Amino acid sequence: MALSTPTIHPHLHNHPPPHKLFFDSHPTLTFFHPYPLPSSFPPKLSTTHTVLPTARSSKWNIRVSFFSGFLAKGNDVRSLKEELYETIGTLDRGADATPEDQERVDQVARKLEAVNSVKEPLKSDLLNGKWELLYTTSQSILQTQRPKFLRPNGKIYQAINLDTLRAQNIETWPFYNQATANLVPLNSRRVAVKFDFKIASLIPIKSPGSGRGEIEITYLDEDLRITRGNRGNLFILKMVDPSYRVPL
Repeated sequence: MALSTPTIHPHLHNHPPPHKLFFDSHPTLTFFHPYPLPSSFPPKLSTTHTVLPTARSSKWNIRVSFFSGFLAKGNDVRSLKEELYETIGTLDRGADATPEDQERVDQVARKLEAVNSVKEPLKSDLLNGKWELLYTTSQSILQTQRPKFLRPNGKIYQAINLDTLRAQNIETWPFYNQATANLVPLNSRRVAVKFDFKIASLIPIKSPGSGRGEIEITYLDEDLRITRGNRGNLFILKMVDPSYRVPL
């Protein structure tokens, strides 16, 4: 999924920023009486006045600075998301990734995490819905030690509903496995997970060891989520259905 990046014209960089145009210095003005005065008149006095920014001008300066920073950050996020999508686009959800590929994906993900604006994702409605897994380093999902025809070849989804603290993993072709889970928030970013597995959506299996874990949501917006597991695995997902409800 490629995102368009606004074009920044090089000649614009030669102009000083708005706050420099208006408030870079305070000019000093000296006023003298314009007409000659009698010699008996007291000596001529000079008065120095410093022109200070008004409260209204200061507010405008702050507003301009805020929006300039906001737009710059938005451009950074769009550029990084485009770079991330391009980097993982040919890696077959991570199954074809070399160690060098994994390192590059991790570096771009960390740059996005550094500009994450949703500081408490477990309190955000942006988390609710069905997400498609685009990339992971988890071997339990990729199963690269198996022949390709025995791996999950269809799309893989994860759904989360915060109001019920329920999650669901969904595999499509060829196995159609599903697993639902209870979520226990540990803080505003990290959550403990306990899964109940189902094979072919029919037979529930209790898994005492592998069905437990923790995840931390390190980046979140309306269409991208980056999550890191307690075993060091990276998960990158895109939103496909914000209205989806996890079965209770």
